[in-house]
Parts: sequence; structure tokens; C-alpha cells
Amino acid sequence: MSSADLAALRRVMAENPGGVIEDVARDNNVTPREVIEALPDDMRGFAPGSAFVPAMQDIATWGEVTLIIHTDDGIFEVTEPVGSGEVGRGYYNIMKPKGMHGHLRHERCGGIAFVERPFMGKSSAFVAFLNVDGGVMFKVFVGRDENRALKADQLDRFRALANRLG
Repeated sequence: MSSADLAALRRVMAENPGGVIEDVARDNNVTPREVIEALPDDMRGFAPGSAFVPAMQDIATWGEVTLIIHTDDGIFEVTEPVGSGEVGRGYYNIMKPKGMHGHLRHERCGGIAFVERPFMGKSSAFVAFLNVDGGVMFKVFVGRDENRALKADQLDRFRALANRLG
């Protein structure tokens, strides 16, 4: 990306930091990672992809969160605790008997973004697992309480994880 294109994307994100990452990427012909990188510095931080397993193991202790997978064809949301997992046969395996479980290609994680920004008039905080192509594998959002505010204990854990890994 040229410095002029980067500057333009930074202006877009400064004016509307709550834009849907994938939509902004598509509209500007850039990767979602480049969109996150263009957010104001105080709204995002990064950890290496090699931190995938410790990040997921930590998130598994947070309680109910919302995991989002956003593709060109739909947005899937699961609100429940993320199951604990372990590496086996080339995958990070989330092992739960019910609910969201599966096998993630953790070695394709090219970075982890920790994002705190306004979204739809509210504060939001999420961990974006980014693939080696600059796309978003999935996002894990800090949960909300009965008043729709971010859960304070999870926000503290989110920030602690970002500091520890980043």
C-alpha cells in the first residue's frame, strides 16, 4: 500500500472508527488487517500469530463472549463461553460436547489484533485473529451485561491479555 493510500485509509478510520472492518476493506480494496492497522493507535494493538494458542486458552476462561465469523456470504454469531482447546493433528481443537466446537488451522494465524473502539453508539472490544493473508479468521467480542455495557471483568482480562501478548 502506498503512503498516500495509507494516509487516506487512516483518514477514513479516524472519521469513522466504528465502520465494519470487512466492509471498509472491501470498499477500499485493502485487507481487513490493513483496516485495523489504520485505526487510531489508541484503539488497537497487535500480538504475533504465534500467540494463537495462549490467546485462545485465556479467552476460554472469560465466560460468555460472542464469537463472530464474517464472510462475504453471511455473519455467524455464537454467544457462549469458548471451549478450551489443545493442539493435535495440525489443528487447534476446541473440545466441547455441545455448542461451538471445531478445528482451527492455528498455524495460519498471522497476527492477533486487540481492538477497542466505538461501534453503533457503544464501546466495543474484540480480539481479531488474522490469517496470513490479512483476512479475519474470526473475532471474539467482550461480553455485555444486562445493561448492554461491556462486562468489566472481561474488559480487564482483554486488556491484560493484550498487554501480555503484545
